[in-house]
Amino acid sequence: MSQSVPFATDEWVKRLADACNQSEAYRRAARNWEGDLYLVVEPEGAMQSPVYMYLDLYHGQCRAAFIPDDPASLQPEFVIRGPLSAWKQFADEQTDPIKMLLTRKLRLTGNMAKIMRHVRAAHELVNCARTVDTEFPG
Repeated sequence: MSQSVPFATDEWVKRLADACNQSEAYRRAARNWEGDLYLVVEPEGAMQSPVYMYLDLYHGQCRAAFIPDDPASLQPEFVIRGPLSAWKQFADEQTDPIKMLLTRKLRLTGNMAKIMRHVRAAHELVNCARTVDTEFPG
C-alpha cells in the first residue's frame, strides 16, 4: 500500500500518470484520445497561488506528467480549472466530472465537443485519479 501524497504536487500528478499507465480500463477507453491538458487548482483558504498540473495523454497512455516551472511555457489543448474545494469534492464525493463541468464547479477551456465524444476516457481518467491516495490541505 502506498503512502498518501499531498494533492496538487508534482508527486501527486506523477502518481496519477502511473495509475493511468497501469490501468487497462483507461487504456481501452482512451485508445482514440489525443490531447494534453492542465489541471489547475485555484487558490483557496491557505493556498496562495494556483497550481498547474500538466498531463500529456496519448492513445491510452500518459506520456508526461509534471508541474511546470512556468505555466506559460506550455499551451495545452485543454485547461480544467476550479478551486481546491471543487477538486476535493470531486475526490471525496465521487462526483461525476462531466456534471461538474456542466454545472461550472470546474471550468473547461478547450473543445467541449471533443470531451463529450470521449466521456468514457474522461471517466476512466477520473477513476485513475481516485486511486491515488491523496491528502488535501486543511
